[in-house]
Amino acid sequence: MNVMNEQTKSQDVKSMNSYLAPRVRDIPPSGIRKFFDLASGNKDVITLGVGEPDFVTPWHVREACVFSLERGRTAYTSNAGMIELREAIASYLYDSFAVSYDAKDQILVTVGGSEAIDLALRALIAPGDEILIPEPCYVSYSPITSIGGGVTVGIETFAEDDFKLTAEMLEAKISPKSKILILCYPSNPTGAIMTYEDWLPIAKVVEKHDLIVIADEIYAELTYGQKHVSFASIPGMMDRTILVSGFSKAFAMTGWRMGYACAHPDLIAAMYKIHQYTVMCAPVMGQVAALEALTPTGLEEKDRMMESYNQRRRLIVQGLEQIGLTCHEPKGAFYAFPSIVSTGLSSNEFAERLLLEAKVAAVPGTAFGSSGEGFLRCSYATSVIQLNEALDRIGQFVNKLKNG
Repeated sequence: MNVMNEQTKSQDVKSMNSYLAPRVRDIPPSGIRKFFDLASGNKDVITLGVGEPDFVTPWHVREACVFSLERGRTAYTSNAGMIELREAIASYLYDSFAVSYDAKDQILVTVGGSEAIDLALRALIAPGDEILIPEPCYVSYSPITSIGGGVTVGIETFAEDDFKLTAEMLEAKISPKSKILILCYPSNPTGAIMTYEDWLPIAKVVEKHDLIVIADEIYAELTYGQKHVSFASIPGMMDRTILVSGFSKAFAMTGWRMGYACAHPDLIAAMYKIHQYTVMCAPVMGQVAALEALTPTGLEEKDRMMESYNQRRRLIVQGLEQIGLTCHEPKGAFYAFPSIVSTGLSSNEFAERLLLEAKVAAVPGTAFGSSGEGFLRCSYATSVIQLNEALDRIGQFVNKLKNG
């Protein structure tokens, strides 16, 4: 009887899979989550894998949320988000990055920056449109593009160029079907940034080929030695750009799922319609917390965390270089992206053996596109004690490889 039940169950699973949309069924699981799941539950593993601050959300932000709950603030907000939060976001972006948006019709509060990217792509993609994505890149861009019916066109960037996108690289990949350029600077996974001078030739290509840009600037606050330059601030790019950001990284609010999109009113209106029919509005508790995060006290806390990341950045880059793993200097975000080519292992082999033999979890570069082969992403959003121990373990592992 048990055998028959198992056979029936197997047949049911197969038949259910046949109902799935091919573009969803064929999407591979996240390479980041794979290594996080392998490491979870093992207390001896040091995790440099998931891009999440090790800081707890500051108490005054949590307290604002708790106080709002005590007062019974649990109802829907405006679909676009609380107007006071949108006004605070508008003021913050203007003061910080010199971009100006009208809170009434140019800002949409979303369930994390991820929803904002999804909304933007779904609002823009027609079947067969090509979406240009510099690689290595955040793992979600290509799958979301595929789900929306678009075609991903990767643009390989290189360590010798500090993983920056150039106009020549972009121009070489453009075709009559090109419609959208996704930018993520500061970069996940490489830590690369772009300067004003870097952006100017990119903007000319964008205008020449009539592209729309989705600028994922979730790491905008996390730059070292140089202020972030928003692509939307480049002359002529404001109306062509959907600026996406949120509170997860710089404000240590990953679990709150608070993001936002800023764009031309017509683009926000289209995204708003999808948002309206899918999630209604971002959770009011999270919006209250986000509003508190943008107060002077919240911004001071953000800066304090930023100083700590900078200390850790210097520590991990120096440590990796001493081990013999060449690492370009990350000038943004909280990731190091060392080359592991000298070990003779592929990215996946290195990451798997590092986890099994040295108990350190990091993400193979191939999780971020084929151009990530030969690299490893190491998040330094963890304590100095943990980073030092991780570096010791990586060093021992690499020495064993060299002497083996």
